Amino acid sequence: MRRLAARRRVVERWRGLEKKVADTTELVSLVGGEEDTQLEVEIQSEIEKIASYLDELELELAFSGGYDERDAILSIHAGAGGTESQDWAEMLMRMYLRWAERRGYRAEVLDISPGEEAGIKSVVIEVSGSYACGYLKSERGVHRLVRLSPFDADHARHTSFALVEVMPEAETDVDVRVELEDLKVDVFRSSGPGGQHMQKTSSAVRLTHLPSGMVVTCQSERSQRQNKEIALKILQSRLLKLELEKRAEERARLKGKHVVAGWGNQIRSYVLHPYRMVKDHRTNYQTANTEGVLDGELDEFITAYLRSIMGKEE
Repeated sequence: MRRLAARRRVVERWRGLEKKVADTTELVSLVGGEEDTQLEVEIQSEIEKIASYLDELELELAFSGGYDERDAILSIHAGAGGTESQDWAEMLMRMYLRWAERRGYRAEVLDISPGEEAGIKSVVIEVSGSYACGYLKSERGVHRLVRLSPFDADHARHTSFALVEVMPEAETDVDVRVELEDLKVDVFRSSGPGGQHMQKTSSAVRLTHLPSGMVVTCQSERSQRQNKEIALKILQSRLLKLELEKRAEERARLKGKHVVAGWGNQIRSYVLHPYRMVKDHRTNYQTANTEGVLDGELDEFITAYLRSIMGKEE
């Protein structure tokens, strides 16, 4: 049913474009021999809208992955550097929440681990909307920030790193089946802010997937049941991501390519000092509008990346 609904949306969009072209063609036929400035302006406007819409549909050709149309589970992890990196991780969290809001997507923070002094150590966000995973796959990797530190009395220049992971949301018992006997469930008291109820009851949940050794914790909700459901959702998405990575590694091995595990080099740099610039190192797309980017204006970066991989993915 999910796949059927997605196909219907695709057909409806193309039918809508077809009707818009037909309507514009009819307008063109109404232009007489004499100059009709107002009608010509309207026709030009419609042609520009059609071109823009067609560009967007063409871009979706980059969504060749079987999971691109799904909702996404986005995780941000502060790198080494303590408070600096934790503050950077929180800035990235706000950037993606604002981006989702701009696109009309629903973004929900599933779990968050606050920093010791400021910022966050990590966060898991569910982003729901058409092709959310397809768009956000451009954000996987290490994000680097260069700025004058607000936490340094000397205001020295600091470089901070944070890792962004993007996983497709798994369909329960379809993509990944997790057996109860494969799970070890531990409960404990929540730490950090959240009210007396969360801190006095054992509502936090830790799931350990015994076959893989993968561990997921959740303590953001008040009830143990809610935290367990969220932890299971995150675990299923991570297991699906692990399976997809194994398949990709096998394809790369057959092709004779070397797959590098780990963080690797940064995919994008955000420089706030001594000059202002955000540059994507994969596409070389860059802009001086750092404030706009950090406020969620990411579409140009995402579009540049998707166009660069069109036809390359299997």
